[in-house]
Parts: sequence; structure tokens; C-alpha cells
Amino acid sequence: MAASPKARTEKESTTAEKRFRNQKRGNDGVDESELLTVPDGWKEAPFTKDDNPRGLLEESSFATLFPKYREAYLKECWPLVQKALHEHHINATLDLIEGSMTVCTTKKTFDPYIIIRARDLIKLLARSVPFEQAIRILGDDTACDIIKIGSLVRNKERFVKRRQRLIGPKGSTLKALELLTNCYIMVQGNTVSALGPFNGLKDVRKVVLDTMKNIHPIYNIKTLMIKRELSKDTELRSQNWERFLPQFKHKNLSKRKEPKKKAVKKEYTPFPPPQPESRIDKELASGEYFLKESQKKQQRMEQIKAKQAEAVSRRQAERNKAFIPPKEKPVVKPKKASTETKIDIAALKEKVKKAKKKKLGALTTEEVKLKMEADEKRQKKKKK
Repeated sequence: MAASPKARTEKESTTAEKRFRNQKRGNDGVDESELLTVPDGWKEAPFTKDDNPRGLLEESSFATLFPKYREAYLKECWPLVQKALHEHHINATLDLIEGSMTVCTTKKTFDPYIIIRARDLIKLLARSVPFEQAIRILGDDTACDIIKIGSLVRNKERFVKRRQRLIGPKGSTLKALELLTNCYIMVQGNTVSALGPFNGLKDVRKVVLDTMKNIHPIYNIKTLMIKRELSKDTELRSQNWERFLPQFKHKNLSKRKEPKKKAVKKEYTPFPPPQPESRIDKELASGEYFLKESQKKQQRMEQIKAKQAEAVSRRQAERNKAFIPPKEKPVVKPKKASTETKIDIAALKEKVKKAKKKKLGALTTEEVKLKMEADEKRQKKKKK
């Protein structure tokens, strides 16, 4: 009996699944996803002469220009640069007349990528990175990134402010960024030079570009600090970190200035606007069209005379304004003093006389009488 088509398709699908699992597991039966994970502390073996004993076929060279103010520093540290590159069999030349640095391979050079690292070294030296930091680029675990920020902001004043925001007060923001990313960062002119591990350079580029887009670096620094703590936890390392990271809302504080006169849009109608009346239509409506030329001329003259008379009367009224007397204020009569508010002068004189006779702190007549009576009573008691 022949198998049904449905059973055939099921068998084919199961065999395909088995084949896919075997391919994924490999020869030893280990899952491919486990093989892709890099163990902690693992480092790739350094590239030696045994890996490329025959050397390179062609000579490669790179040159870069440097500014005038870097000439004195490069002249001092150039013997150290030559010594460091000579260990990797790279020749380096400094041309002070042209203001350029050149690196090129030799017959002894065995590492094909070392010329790229030498090119990055002279680029960093040209962009004001000190030799002590720039020499780290020759290592396998270090890379560099030169971020051009000059063309990101049009206004020069705004560009200077945002660049200063990236540096921070006394370089504190830049120092915090260096500690979180393990990178050396140098802000010079229209470029930002970064030197360090690949993951750190990725974070530095993001922070720099966001700062030039008017996003404060403190927000990115906060997220980097949280990520750093989460990466230490072995359980959370393989999970999604979205729930732990802060979500910052963009507040647009600078509102657009509204115009004083706003043009009110008319309601849309599919019909075209009515056709404006012509001069003939207006004359027909007023009846002027049917008048003779002499009548039309006479009508125009009357209109002109009426306008002239109106202008003359207006002018005459303006002239007569000077002869119109101003309105006088009404005379206010002085009010008579009321009898109620009159002062009794005789009573006031007597009061003043009494005050003069009386000494300051003296007793009144009633108090004197009482005092005398009290003294008499005391004397009588003593006699008894």
C-alpha cells in the first residue's frame, strides 16, 4: 500500500527538524548559542610573526597634517613615537616644513593591521591627544573614534555652549564619562577624540551626539551608571533592561512666538468666488450709462464742487478754533464759619492762667485739703 500524501509531508517535516537540530548542535552535540557566549576574562591571542612569517607584499603608507601650535610638542615627543613604532617595524617621518606626519610599512612588518593603528596614532597626535594616551592605540584591545561636531550646530554661540556643557564645570562631566566608559576623551576645536574599548567608544559617540542635539549629558550618564550596576549581576545580564532604565520626557520650553495679526482662514467651498462687477455693470446699476456726455460731465463737476465746498468748510472750522474762548471755571464762594465750631477765647485764657499758676507735679486743691485733714488727725492721736 502506498503512503498517503499527508503522511509523506509529516515525515519530511520531522526529518528537516532533526537535520536543523544536528546542524545547530554541531559535532559534539553542544548547542550553538552556548558556543557563541564569550567567557569572562577571555582574551584573543596576540598576532605574532609565526602567524605571518613571509611578511607583506606591498608597502603601505599614511600621512596626516597637523596644526602649527602642535609643532613644538611633536618635535619633543617624536623620538618616543619612532621608538614605539620601530618595535612593530613601522617607519615614521615628521616634516616640519609641510607640517605633516607620515607612517609606512617595511619589509620586516608582519602584522597587516598595525599600519592602520599607526595611522590612528598620528591622527590622535595631530588632534592634541598627549603621547602617553595616544600610544595605547597600538594595543589590540584599544580603538579610537574621532567625532566631528562642528557641522552639527549652525549657530556658533549655541555650539560653544553645548560643547562647554559636554566638558562640564572644571571638566567634571567629561571625567564622569571617562570613568563610566573607560575611555580617554579629548575635546579640541570642532572634534572630540575618544580612545578606549569598543563598547565604551559606542557610548561616548552617543553621549556626544545627544549633547550637540540639546540633550543634557547627565541623562545619558545616569543610564550608563544603571547599566554598569546591572551588568555586575549574573542573573540580570541576559535579561532586558528596559524596565530598569529611566524614561526622560523631552520638554520643549521655548515656545514659538505667535504673530500679532492672525490670518483667519475662510471656510472651504468648492464653488469659485463671485465675479467682481465691471465699470459698465456699475454704471448700468446707477443709471449713469444712459446719460449723455454733457450730463455726465455736469454730474462730475457737481461732485468736484461738493468736495471742494466740504474741504473749505472744514478748513474754516479749523481756523475759527483759535478764536473760540476757553470755558471759564465757576467761581467758588468762601463758606461762612459755622457757629458750632467757634472757639470760646475767654475760657481758653482762663485755662492758660491756671496752668501758669500751677507748678509741675503740684497737688490739686482737693488733694491739699485731704492732706491737711490727715495731718490734724495724726497730731490729735499723738497728744492723747
